[in-house]
Amino acid sequence: MSFRPDVTVAAIAEQRGRFLLVEERIEGRVVFNQPAGHLEAGETLIEAVVRETREEAAFCFVPRHLLGIYQWRHPRGTDATLRFAFSGEVSDFDANRTLGTLDEGIIATHWLTRAEVAALGPRLRTPLVLRCIDDYLGGRRLPLAALACLGPSPPDEAAPP
Repeated sequence: MSFRPDVTVAAIAEQRGRFLLVEERIEGRVVFNQPAGHLEAGETLIEAVVRETREEAAFCFVPRHLLGIYQWRHPRGTDATLRFAFSGEVSDFDANRTLGTLDEGIIATHWLTRAEVAALGPRLRTPLVLRCIDDYLGGRRLPLAALACLGPSPPDEAAPP
């Protein structure tokens, strides 16, 4: 039996000691997470984190470093995630992206301190949320050049054969 974790990306953005989080409804629960989501066919990890941040938080994200690669298995043992977390800056907030135009399930965006994030406890989507903040605060920074994307891009699904 093959093991195939979900490949996800996450944006860790900090401004004046506060971190960007999204509040979202997932499987009937309201949870907090960094702007994050799945890698889609045909995109690089960096393209994915930029896209997810725009879709979930209405900001343009500029990745500066690879924060880390995290493997997490849900306590139920049914889901596994391989998360590529990036630290960087956000800018160019798109005020036209209202809650109705952000990704499905997004309730709000917040700028929270590390202590405020820790106080959310079980309301964090996964333990990865606080771990990424702690790694960022601990000074972890890997060069983006540590990532390599090799091979041809997949054919455009919209292009005629």
